[in-house]
Amino acid sequence: MTTFGIEEEFFFLDPDTMQPADVAEHVYRRLAVDPRWQDVTMREFLASQIEHASRVFTDMTDAAAELHAFRREVAADAGRYGVSAASVGTPPDAHAFPSITDNERYHRVVRDMAGIIADHQMSGLHIHVGIPSREHGVAALNAVRPWLPLLTAMSGNSPLWRGYDTGYASWRTIQLRRWTTSGCPPRFTDAADYDRRLRQLLGIGGTADLALISWNVRLSEHLPTIEFRMADAQLTSDDTLLIAALCRALVMRAVEDVDAGGTADAPRDAVTASLAVDLPPELLSAAIVHSAHTGLGTDAFDPATGTLAPAADVVRRLLDHVEEQLASTGDREFVHDLVERLLRDGTGAARQRAAWQKNGIAGLRRLYAATIASPPYVRRSEPTAIDGPPSAAASASTPA
Repeated sequence: MTTFGIEEEFFFLDPDTMQPADVAEHVYRRLAVDPRWQDVTMREFLASQIEHASRVFTDMTDAAAELHAFRREVAADAGRYGVSAASVGTPPDAHAFPSITDNERYHRVVRDMAGIIADHQMSGLHIHVGIPSREHGVAALNAVRPWLPLLTAMSGNSPLWRGYDTGYASWRTIQLRRWTTSGCPPRFTDAADYDRRLRQLLGIGGTADLALISWNVRLSEHLPTIEFRMADAQLTSDDTLLIAALCRALVMRAVEDVDAGGTADAPRDAVTASLAVDLPPELLSAAIVHSAHTGLGTDAFDPATGTLAPAADVVRRLLDHVEEQLASTGDREFVHDLVERLLRDGTGAARQRAAWQKNGIAGLRRLYAATIASPPYVRRSEPTAIDGPPSAAASASTPA
């Protein structure tokens, strides 16, 4: 079974202003000594953020249990410190310049990127999918490029910024375009081509190390994985699991194409190959901006035609594209159910915007409290150790 891992980032926010609240170091110190969480809890760039870098999974039910349990810890600590916890791409309001976690690498990034950092207040969802080799990884990079605009549309969850509605579903996506590398990566001939071209970027435009390569999808430099980075942090664990399942299925299809006789530059599957070759980078770049703007609200970029089509139709085209892979992992039923829920209830951005328009900060506060640790759809029938009774901290209440 193809493995995957999930990195979720969370904001702590002042419940009265929705500005970042710099309590993450206190939360990190508690979780870092908890045997359940010490290996998967990470500091992040901002002093208002904490990250959960999950274990390696093969099954979505295991992932659901761990994500839910960690989110309960985050919600509990928010209650402990009198703040709100939110899994969103940008804070609804933000300081003129953020507080940075005290880390030499982060301080170097601030020096290198200068004024860009004032707006670099964002949280993302990163999905790692296991690959047999870097050659398979490059084939997967080439194959998934046409779907990145749709995945961006499905995962938009950052409509608010500095106290106003941006009109975008993913303002985080727009902010990231200021970095040296962003959006869709180019096509690569093979792994050697990928490695050579990445190393040419080092030292240029603030790219001090390979971890700063900010394309929407890339190969990991320390794990045997392909890493999807287009998604905003997601309101609920279900939202996260849906994106994870689709990313895994896309990679599985690409790997199967290569193993059937294709190459990184020309997968065996004719549809995948034609999509990857025929869509020029400027079209994919424009499509990502379109997706960041409209989300799933109206139309979406259809990689089969290179034009716009009703968003629901394009989402269902993606499901058809990976139907066999979803069936083989046992994810088909829950993915279809969550897709229908997404199309009915809207993306995280749509839900945030509705809460904001109806009740302002109070509406957001209630939405975040209701979604940060809501029970996932995909769940074991029997509790696991990690999904068992909450810790003492988890008995704290989250402010409403």
